[in-house]
Amino acid sequence: MRTLHRTVAAAAATALTATALSAAVLAPATTAAPAPHSAAAQKGHHAGNHGKGHGQKANPSGKTVELSPAGTHETGVFDTSAAEIPAFDASTDRLFVVNAENGAVDVLDVDSAAAPTYSSTLEMAGVAAADGSVIPAGSTVNSVAVHGGIMAVSVEAPEKTDLGWVAFFQTSTLAPLGAVRVGALPDSVAFSGGYAVVANEGEPADDFSVDPEGSISVITVPKSVKQFSRLSQDSVRTVDFRAFDEGTELPEGVRVFGPDVQTPAGQPDAGYIARNLEPEYVTIDPTGRTAYVSVQEANAVAAVDLKSASLKDLWALQLTDWSTEGKFDASNRDSGIELRHWPVLGVPMPDGIDVYRHRGQDLILTANEGDSREWGDYVDTERVKDLTLCEAEYPNAAELQKNENLGRLNVLTDLGWDAERECIAQLHTLGGRGFSVYTADGERLFDSAGLVEQTIADLIAAGELPVEAFNANNDETPSFDSRSDDKGPEPESVVVGKVQGRTYAFLGLERIGGVMVFDITDPTAATFVDYVNERNWDAEEGDEANYGDMGAEGLEFVPASESPSGVALLIVANEVSGSTTVYEVNPTRK
Repeated sequence: MRTLHRTVAAAAATALTATALSAAVLAPATTAAPAPHSAAAQKGHHAGNHGKGHGQKANPSGKTVELSPAGTHETGVFDTSAAEIPAFDASTDRLFVVNAENGAVDVLDVDSAAAPTYSSTLEMAGVAAADGSVIPAGSTVNSVAVHGGIMAVSVEAPEKTDLGWVAFFQTSTLAPLGAVRVGALPDSVAFSGGYAVVANEGEPADDFSVDPEGSISVITVPKSVKQFSRLSQDSVRTVDFRAFDEGTELPEGVRVFGPDVQTPAGQPDAGYIARNLEPEYVTIDPTGRTAYVSVQEANAVAAVDLKSASLKDLWALQLTDWSTEGKFDASNRDSGIELRHWPVLGVPMPDGIDVYRHRGQDLILTANEGDSREWGDYVDTERVKDLTLCEAEYPNAAELQKNENLGRLNVLTDLGWDAERECIAQLHTLGGRGFSVYTADGERLFDSAGLVEQTIADLIAAGELPVEAFNANNDETPSFDSRSDDKGPEPESVVVGKVQGRTYAFLGLERIGGVMVFDITDPTAATFVDYVNERNWDAEEGDEANYGDMGAEGLEFVPASESPSGVALLIVANEVSGSTTVYEVNPTRK
């Protein structure tokens, strides 16, 4: 591993002074729609436009693509992760969907109209691995990826701090091709050309008694099914972060925090930083040479050279300055949609990421979800009203800490803390409530900042969405404004697709649900195109069978050249509702 020492863009953002930010704290609010006396009072408003199956969407002039639902597969299982990550195989027109509830992969057939139907369920238990182990019952499937008629599946051990597996199957016969052992809690897996790459998250035990190291496994995959007899444990090479505990300087802005506990028994010892960094999501560049991996809680992205299985780079993501870059609703007790500038920095901490080529360069998109750590007695967040704010930076602290202002907002407690004065000198909130575009060396080209929340507010004002949609939760209805004090719409995943020569970002929103589409043909000036959401806003509380799609988790874009209908597809797996919806991405201009 080469020495990584570089001042990243995030450093400039963290240098902002809280004094300057606080001057903008009570700027006039942008209220996009009248506030109801209660969310329930709005129930049924514009019911003909936003019931189940109507696909709420905006209709901006000049819209170049429009998403229309082709069909939905429903597991009938609510709020137990029965549909998480989808992967489509063009050679068989099969759709593979992670069903974490069953510890399996559901196999769906996609017909010529792009409608999915259930075919079978593929169990992981009993698959033999190259190291002599066998995947046991009780294991959890976390991710799936397909390439060249072969499927890779990441499998978490029943005890999540134990080492996991990546299993391989033939997509046509569904026959197992073998498995290899990887790191603890293998999460996202990506598959391209000769390599499968998995992010071994290495979360600590729930009681924070032990903490495995985070790592990235690069698996050299045989080129054909017939050659899979060559798959061995030696096919796995591991990229770790141990160099940062051994003298390599950690890049500025990469967040390392929390208790220092031992690795699990039987696993090699690793230092504090190596255990603290937890890879989350993997994407591989179109050339198949480099993998980019989000390290969510650290607010960082790692670049991995696949040929050498080495860490090329690690860089922190630039923070969002909510005093100038965008407006957001910070409270679930402000009785309405209140979009304002606030003296807060947003820490992107992306979950899903994707990469595409633009003018010969890799550009990385990040879905800036944000995440907290809550293990055992350790929690890294607190509400602003419960903190001591430094008087010099926040002379209006009493006003800020009211529930209707910033009082209810959850912020990170390890950032902005002034140990000498024993107070918070700068507030940092979780996530960026949108998406960003970066170069491969960490320069931010675009940040959507408040665009997602403002768009939802505009759709409500235009009658395209009911008011209870704003910052709603993903497992209850109605739940107007309930997520404003946390991470808002909470973008979970992002994928890139090209249609008729234009490039689009599809952004899944975990809380309100649905997918927003942005034109990123010019990566420095992304524009909103469309929004679809098959959630049924008119469903009664407790009527889970009629909720529609809730909790968009994983996305898959299928180009028109690989689609069974001849039209590009967007596939959305919805974690809470356990449903998978296939959309056709229809160009509106010929």
